[in-house]
Amino acid sequence: MNKTKSETRSQGGGAAAGRSELGSAMQGSEILVASLEREGVDTIFAYPGGASMEIHQALTRSKKIRTILPRHEQGGVFAAEGYARASGRAGVCMATSGPGATNLVTGIADAYMDSVPLIAITGQVHQSMIGKGAFQETDMFGLTLPIVKHSYLVTDVNDIPRIIKEAFYLAQSGRPGPILIDIPKNIQQSRAQPVFPAEVRLRGYNPDRRASDIALHEIAGLLEKSDRPVLYVGGGIISGGAHEELRRFAETAGIPVASTLMGCGAFPETHPLSLKWLGMHGTPYANWAVNEADLLLALGVRFDDRVTGNVRKFCEHGTIVHIDIDPAEINKNKPAHLPIVSDVRYALERLNELIGGRPLAARYAAWRERVAEWKARAPLRYHISEEVLKSQHVREFMGGDASQVIMPQLVIETLAELTGGDAIITTGVGQHQMWAGQYFPFTRPRQLLTSAGLGSMGFGYPAAIGAKAAFPDRHVIDIDGDGSFLMNIQELATARIEKIAAKAVILNNQHLGMVMQWEDRFYSGNRGHTYLGDPEKKGQAYPDFVTLAQGFHVPCERVIYRRDLRAAIQRMLDAREPYILDVLTPYTEHVLPFIKAGGTVADMIYE
Repeated sequence: MNKTKSETRSQGGGAAAGRSELGSAMQGSEILVASLEREGVDTIFAYPGGASMEIHQALTRSKKIRTILPRHEQGGVFAAEGYARASGRAGVCMATSGPGATNLVTGIADAYMDSVPLIAITGQVHQSMIGKGAFQETDMFGLTLPIVKHSYLVTDVNDIPRIIKEAFYLAQSGRPGPILIDIPKNIQQSRAQPVFPAEVRLRGYNPDRRASDIALHEIAGLLEKSDRPVLYVGGGIISGGAHEELRRFAETAGIPVASTLMGCGAFPETHPLSLKWLGMHGTPYANWAVNEADLLLALGVRFDDRVTGNVRKFCEHGTIVHIDIDPAEINKNKPAHLPIVSDVRYALERLNELIGGRPLAARYAAWRERVAEWKARAPLRYHISEEVLKSQHVREFMGGDASQVIMPQLVIETLAELTGGDAIITTGVGQHQMWAGQYFPFTRPRQLLTSAGLGSMGFGYPAAIGAKAAFPDRHVIDIDGDGSFLMNIQELATARIEKIAAKAVILNNQHLGMVMQWEDRFYSGNRGHTYLGDPEKKGQAYPDFVTLAQGFHVPCERVIYRRDLRAAIQRMLDAREPYILDVLTPYTEHVLPFIKAGGTVADMIYE
């Protein structure tokens, strides 16, 4: 979708189709804010600087937009992502030029990888200084080209209403994604009479792709010949709003459903047909089912390497049907026998019509029984291992009393129980992320917000702030690791000052747990700088999150013993303010199941 500056500007006539409204002369910064208001924006996460302060001045006069000040631009973009992932509406963030803008890059790339609708606005130096190495100048248009759905460098104040209208349309339609809008300071200060377009029409952009009936009839025919079908569903089901259609299809046809991590909640994980999620740390039965499937219906997925492992061996003997809105994903990683470019909701709606009355569910009864046997044989489970009993954690933090050790999985199970499984969960990246996906039962879409494709540490707590800003009456809890949480701990100030009651549970094992797990598996346990504690203060958690939180005026308590866990989680849930639980967990615990990178189901370790 990326275009050059000249190509972007050349489409002005098409974007202003329909009814428009002529206003009085306004500054470019005011036109921008008015345009955002017209798109229904109620929240923006924005950190000011010299090249964006004109826009901040205009935002102070807005009665419709809440401006939330993050304490780091990366915190702001992750918060905007959390808002977008939870609500389905485009999140909006803003930074000044140079370092402010480059601090957004990780979040923009994160949104690109996970197909999150995001509007990233950056201030830019005066047009006359562009390309001359001016103070805090960075070519954000060029820098972000590979990680955005579309980019704009605004060169005419009159283009602002059209660009904003186009940006939201592009971000939220088809396969969602991030849009960058770079605005020089002189454009922000220029005056014009804005013309606000009523609708958007972009030549060559067709976000409403629909499968042909011929292709859908072919799927129905494949179902009638299949004995072992599996639905493999991803984030496209959620972004496409197709979860109800998916449930109806799975129930009507009686087909087991395996999701990706991005697809958690697309199909209720408490449903008898649910296999939860598959891949490197997915359930054994999901991986076995896909491996044995004779028909794989892949919907809104991209055959990511963390799902497929050795992609050539993935569903090696099955017929693969791949439906996706983005033609670039078709046959990119895994060739499909029946590739279909389509809006997944439309495809499922039509398939539900086509299979109605067909006795498919009875046909697959033996297959479902086999899957049920696998579920009984290898459920997700954990125990206190010998490694835990002998661990430094037990010796130093608990006086050797292993009976009170807190396993990380138990923390998540208890949290799920006390919230009734109804919380919005965000995560950082690492072992805690996998355990959250495994042990919290996700029953609806937009309930798990996690950095899946890019794997961005530091994502969890800012994303929780954004989700809580979108849904102030819902429990929003970040399940994090000590390493990941520390990367954006400054956002505790944002939560406190903005009165956003985002909670966090830190599974604190004093290590970079996932890297450490790989060290144990592949490097004979040699520690390559994965210990995060203070070697001179054995038996003391480092850093002291309780003291750090106190400095932000945020309540925090440390939990060491299992007997104290349940009550501590309840106190956190009852709090009407930001609240942190620092839960000490053993560093020796590994995430299981585990399939090594590039491996196959035959390599899976699950107990």
